[in-house]
This record gives sequence, C-alpha cells and structure tokens, in this order.
Amino acid sequence: MKETLNKLRAAAPLPSRGGAGVGSVISLLLLLTLGTSAVAQGAEMESATEAVKNMGLGWNLGNTLDTNSGDTLNMWIERWTSRRPQDYETAWGQPVTTPALMKMMKDAGFNAIRVPVTWYPHMDAKFSFTGNSTVWYPSQDNIGTKIKAAWMKRVHEIVDYVISNGMYCILNIHHDTGAANTAWLIADEAVYEQQRKRFEAVWRQIANEFKNYGDHLLFEGYNEMLDVKRSWCFASFNADGQYDAAIATSAYNAINAYAQSFVDVVRSTGGNNAQRNLIVTTYGACCGAGSWNSHLQDPLKKMKLPEDEAVDHLLFEVHSYPDITNLSYAKTELRTTLNNLNKNLASKGAPVIIGEWGTLGENDYEEHRANYLAFSRYFVEQAKQRGFATFHWMGLSDGDARAVPEFNQPDRLEAIVKGYYGEEGYINGIASPLTPHPSVQGDLQSPLYDLQGRQIVNRESVNRKLSRGIYIQKGRKILH
Repeated sequence: MKETLNKLRAAAPLPSRGGAGVGSVISLLLLLTLGTSAVAQGAEMESATEAVKNMGLGWNLGNTLDTNSGDTLNMWIERWTSRRPQDYETAWGQPVTTPALMKMMKDAGFNAIRVPVTWYPHMDAKFSFTGNSTVWYPSQDNIGTKIKAAWMKRVHEIVDYVISNGMYCILNIHHDTGAANTAWLIADEAVYEQQRKRFEAVWRQIANEFKNYGDHLLFEGYNEMLDVKRSWCFASFNADGQYDAAIATSAYNAINAYAQSFVDVVRSTGGNNAQRNLIVTTYGACCGAGSWNSHLQDPLKKMKLPEDEAVDHLLFEVHSYPDITNLSYAKTELRTTLNNLNKNLASKGAPVIIGEWGTLGENDYEEHRANYLAFSRYFVEQAKQRGFATFHWMGLSDGDARAVPEFNQPDRLEAIVKGYYGEEGYINGIASPLTPHPSVQGDLQSPLYDLQGRQIVNRESVNRKLSRGIYIQKGRKILH
C-alpha cells in the first residue's frame, strides 16, 4: 500500500484547497486507501483534546504483540519456536488477531484500541542457543537498532484492522520497559544516555512506517518504565527505607528526557507526524492512587509536558488497577484519584487517558461478580465526567473467545458500555430489530447471553421466543 501511495503522489501532487481535476481524484483515493481517519499532508490534524473526547471507550489488545520471554535466563520463545510473528502473537495464549475481532469491538461501542507492542525480540539479536540452554547474554548478543521487516509488517496489518473499522489506534513500546530483566528502557539518567540513540532509532522507524496515516493513529512513547530498583507506586519505593532521593530524582529526570526525545524524533520525521497526537506516560504509569505514602503523587507532580512546536497534540497517560474488595471504599478512592489526576497532571496543559485499567483479584470474578460489574460501570462513568478516555485491559474477549470472535464477559461489557453511553447502552451498534417479535435468528451453536451475562440455553429452534430486550451473540448485540 505504501508503494502505491508514493506512486500516486509522484503522478499527481495533492492540490491546494479548492483544487480540482486529477489531483482531487488522487487526494480522494488517498483518503479512501488510508481509511476514514486519513489526513492529507499539511492539513490540520485533530487536536489531542478532540481526540480524547472522540475516542470514547477503549480496549487493549493485550498479550498479543506485546509477548516476550521476559527473562534472560529462560528465553523460551526464542529457543523453542521458529520466531515467526505468529509464534510471538500466540505465545501467551491468544489466537492470531483477525479483522473480525476489531469489527466486533467497534460494533459493541468501542472507538479506540490500544495495541501494545514489544520490539526487542524483533531487532538484531540472533538468540542462538546450544543444547537445551535458554540463557541470553545481551552484552554478547546485542538487540541493535533495526526492526525486522516481517514484524513491522504484522504490526502494520493489525493497525490497519483497527483503522479500517473507523476506530482510533494507539501504538506503543511496551515490554521493552517494566520489571523484567529483559527491559532495556529504564528510568535512570545514566541508562537514558546509554539507550537514547536506540530508543530514538526505534521510534524513527515506527514513525516513518506510519507517517502518512491520519489522526486516528496515535503513538505512545513507552509503557510502564521503572527505576533501577524496579519500583512500582513511585520512584525508589524498592530502595532501603522505601525512598531514595537520588534514585527518585534520576528516575523522574529520565522519564522526562525519554518523553522529550520521543516527541522530538517523531516530529522530525515530518508528514502527518508533525502534528500527530503523541502520548507520554508518567513514571511506571502511576496514577497516584492511595494515601498511604507521601510520595504517591510524585509521578504526577514530577512529570513534565514536553516542549512541542505542535500546539495541543500531546496527551498524558496513567494506568489504574484498584482493589475493589470493599466496593464503597474503592469508589471513594477512585474519585480522589481522578481528582488528583486533574489537579496534578492535566493541569500541566494536556488531556489524560487511562491507558490501562482493570481491578485486582480477577481470579475471584465469579464469586464477586456484582462488585466487579458495579465498579466497572462506575469507573467509566467517573472517568468520562472528568474528560478522561479509558482503555480496559484485555478482558471482555480473551483467549479462545477472540477467535470466534465473541465476548466471554458479556456482563462486564454491558456494564462498561452503559457506564459510558448510559442505561440504554450503545444503540448505534445494535442490529436492526428483528421481526416478527421476538424471535432470535442465527447459529444455534453460538451462545446467546442476556445483559446480565446469563446464557440462554435449551433453544429448540432458531425461532425460540424470548422476552423483549437486548441480547448478545458472537459479540453482536441483538435488539428484540
């Protein structure tokens, strides 16, 4: 597609406003080829404020392109697979992603998909092992700077799945950060100086690959970057005494340096990247939740808005995974957290997205289903009231359900959708009313659910009578 577009541009440059003839036809063809989000080069891109409002509900395509072995002592994916893109894509239990999955998300009311990507296994390292060894020595087998063409192609395909459904897509650098010993991006000034050129080289390649895409594609500079102590909650939490001023200062300075480098290198690639909306994340993606330590707000307070020639094209990102054992307390703490995000982060001059959110204790979901549903709806309602876009982490459609595709948590889906759209949910994504009332048509082998997540069973025929309401089958809502 990229080569075709370049040939079209060479044959007929894009016209100025009011132009006509072949140039206008080519311009229209470019827009159609790149999808509804395409913006001709030089045209005004959507602002960050507008994008956050228009993204609405978001979801993470987690455990897919972000997979990695995660331990230099046990590089099992590299040792025991052929290292094809699909070997990584399916390594953590997810099926190969399909356009149908993205359509299902769009039909359900989502308008944005975050696509986490881990890049280091797909660069220059050879990962050559002998015998049964799975040990990798990065100092001897360096990851280099060049992204493999096959991996970039697969990333590109999945981005297109999202964009072609009219949704926003966030593309990032994911488990190149984090607590694993494979992470090469660490919040430390010395490490930043060591890795700056590689970090910029990776982003230069990504930015050039997508430079002509329109404003429905956003870049996120890095995921949950941690200090040399791998501290969560705030920088240096894992140090002796749970705080070290020198480590913390270095970590926050480094986060701001990475953020500035990210913005600078993407802007330098030109095209639509000159105004593309870019996302920078707080230290560890910390949201400042809780009141048990005086340093919890530091990741928000120490985060700087990068310098940028493009006005209103930067966003802040945090993540949130509250414990909802006590539902009333969790709701109170959530309101405080969101208010602090406005006070200590959004006030710096950029809108905020909650790029990941979920709840602790997912293993007891069935036992405490009512709490999870109530909190999921409340979370989205409260975030929307404050102008924050939200991206649920992974659940809703997980594992084999994605291959159908269908929602394996239709009750939580409905809670989230109602939290954003209101009691009637997302009407635009519902199929036309069936006639005559109220027969259900479709494949009897596909489960049918009511909005409480209860499966409708013992359907003798495709015309079984059901009460009026909205049902979900294979991820599609059906109105009766």
